[in-house]
Amino acid sequence: MSKPRHALTPGETIPRHIHDEAYAAVVLDGGYEEAGERGRWRVRAGDVLIHGRFSGHWNRAPGKALVLNLPLPVALRPDTAMARTVDPDLLARLAQRDPVEAAAALLETLRPGQGGLADAPDLLALALSGDDAPGVETWARDQGVTRETAFRWFREAYGVGPARFRVEARARRAWRLIVEGDAPLVDIAAEAGFADQAHMSRDVKALTGRSPGAWRVGLQHSFKTWAA
Repeated sequence: MSKPRHALTPGETIPRHIHDEAYAAVVLDGGYEEAGERGRWRVRAGDVLIHGRFSGHWNRAPGKALVLNLPLPVALRPDTAMARTVDPDLLARLAQRDPVEAAAALLETLRPGQGGLADAPDLLALALSGDDAPGVETWARDQGVTRETAFRWFREAYGVGPARFRVEARARRAWRLIVEGDAPLVDIAAEAGFADQAHMSRDVKALTGRSPGAWRVGLQHSFKTWAA
């Protein structure tokens, strides 16, 4: 996690990137747009964007914005990507002393947030994130546009091509199955929609930096250390 507070300057765009750890972005002042694996949002002061591990997104600030980034528990699997906090200034004060304490206070005081954007690229992102993700050409045909138009719309809105977005969504889904259960890797590959285990291993490693086997070994080691 970088410095807790981060200032965005007017017109600044942060290219798409992936975070290794879970964290919450609390908007202290101003606002910006974010497009990630769970949708696209225009946020303002008091909004909170919740990011799970290996979240991928980009940000664009039309004006000044001040954001407080707080670390979240490793095992957290957020139910929502957008929430509100009742007192962002309190969180900022707590974070000066202890960001972990501020994060705990945040989780205790979260409120429902606004819905994300629902333009054509956002509907495609939702479809690509599903268990039964369609091909872009099929989706475009159903919408009455060309494949090239759908690709252009999506890249402009999300900072990445739809094919890559779908690959990362599938790898992220497989990674969760790997670390949250004990099913054989070959079964997880089939459940997550991969052609075979080798394809899953390649994409999970590209997203997380570790192969499925390495994740499993790491989990076993952590359990044995804890049990001792």
